[in-house]
Amino acid sequence: MHPIAAVALLAIAVMLAVWQVQRRTRNAGWVDVAWSYLMAAAAILYALTGAGATLPRLAVGILGAAWGVRLGTHLAHRVWNEAEDGRYRHMRGMIGNHDGKWLAFFMLQAGFTVLFSLPFWVVAQNPVAGVTAWLVAGVAVFVVAVAGEAIADRQLARFRADPANRGRVCEVGLWRYSRHPNYFFEWLHWFSYVLLGVGAAWWWITPLGAVLMGASLAWITGIPFVEAQSLRSRGEAYRDYQRRTSAFFPWFPRRVP
Repeated sequence: MHPIAAVALLAIAVMLAVWQVQRRTRNAGWVDVAWSYLMAAAAILYALTGAGATLPRLAVGILGAAWGVRLGTHLAHRVWNEAEDGRYRHMRGMIGNHDGKWLAFFMLQAGFTVLFSLPFWVVAQNPVAGVTAWLVAGVAVFVVAVAGEAIADRQLARFRADPANRGRVCEVGLWRYSRHPNYFFEWLHWFSYVLLGVGAAWWWITPLGAVLMGASLAWITGIPFVEAQSLRSRGEAYRDYQRRTSAFFPWFPRRVP
């Protein structure tokens, strides 16, 4: 069986199981946890079965797995301890608890698992051996991106855990320079595989992860939903934060008269 087909079958099986969990818990946030761990599994599978040189395969297996496990574990802790994410509460308000519609959504996520994993597969086919400038750059971008995302997640979690901050806007650390630093670093991370894939025959596929993630965060499931929820819960304080702070790319706050 081709490794991409194996990832597709694994994603369908896991998403079916998680759909059942959603039916019992009425918390669709587990789909994000499953997706993250599936991506880690895909990176490892492609690294083990790829036809490329040893270093690119090692890099994509280790880095892809580390990213997926970190993200999945962070999300699992949040989903386990908090109410259903606002994005999914909004969806539930539109489609209710209709099993067929939720199943279609979970199967869509299985499809996205395959699409997002394609850059991993391309890197695992890279025939370029030895330590190259592209490989070093790819690892460097990965380290910066995943560290930045982890720091942003930790800063927000610490802020939200303090009862004194209830109803306030998080502007500590990286959140002073971007309204969504975690999203920015998540998007940046996908460029690691563009660099690691240089030299592969199917290299032109590697930007797919960055394109899909950027579109999702900017227009579909990321910023629009989070900002709408923040405006509902924090009102004018969040509007002021919007006026002063970059939405995505970290930059110095603007002075608002």
